[in-house]
Amino acid sequence: MRIDPNKCVACGNCTYVCPMGAIYIDPKIKRATVNRDECVECYACYNGLSQEHLNPTMVRTMRKMFQMLRLRFDPEPDVCPTAAFTPEELTWPRVVRRAFSDPRVPHESTGVEGRGTEEVKTNDVSGRVGVGEVGFTIEFGRPGVGVWFREIQKMTMRLAQAGVAFEKKNPVTTLLKDVKTGEIRDDILDEKIMSAIVEIKVPVAQTEEIIRMVWEVEKQIDTVVVLGVGTRCDPTGDETVVLPILERLGYHPQRAKTNIGLGRITNKDAQDARKQEPVAAY
Repeated sequence: MRIDPNKCVACGNCTYVCPMGAIYIDPKIKRATVNRDECVECYACYNGLSQEHLNPTMVRTMRKMFQMLRLRFDPEPDVCPTAAFTPEELTWPRVVRRAFSDPRVPHESTGVEGRGTEEVKTNDVSGRVGVGEVGFTIEFGRPGVGVWFREIQKMTMRLAQAGVAFEKKNPVTTLLKDVKTGEIRDDILDEKIMSAIVEIKVPVAQTEEIIRMVWEVEKQIDTVVVLGVGTRCDPTGDETVVLPILERLGYHPQRAKTNIGLGRITNKDAQDARKQEPVAAY
């Protein structure tokens, strides 16, 4: 995203809507400016502000006149009075920023909007997490913080050493140049995004190992890391295998959701998965 300096009147409204704090008023040119390194191409500024298309010269003249009269004139706080935002034609690798940061944009590798992952929400249909297995979602970044792919790589490489199975339909997985090593493509390591989710699954016996591994690596990453755990319930709808492990590690899990098979089978390989027990996610 860029701001046309010929249109900008430095009203400052856009600085408040940027979730990454990437827009600032440059005191030298007296125009709003986008820090391209910090911009994640989420388009919150472009989509979040109304645009009035007023003449920039007229607006600047009016503001100067009001200043001379010791009066202050500011546009409404949710308006870019001169429509100064100019979206750029994003090319590789910068286009990756928008795919992971703008929730309205489908990720090309999955067709799913936002960060491109359905997580374990469709497990009853997909059967991704089976009996005796645990699925982990490891989320990186948040508005105001974001995350660089080079930081995510620290986690994926460490997880790969433990022999985890990366979810094939996850967009981060599609960007791994080698799933055996967990290395991410070199050309996107210096790209920053709003957030991303890494999805893996392991046998139940590795549950504690993976959690401790996440603890170890998250201390080396300069962003927010959130861990989600999903596993299958027993025939009565209870879960007594993974829950004790989490409690022993100091967690007090609350069941986030229980999938009860409301999905519709769309592929032959998933027919048997529908007959299995529901999934509990913490």
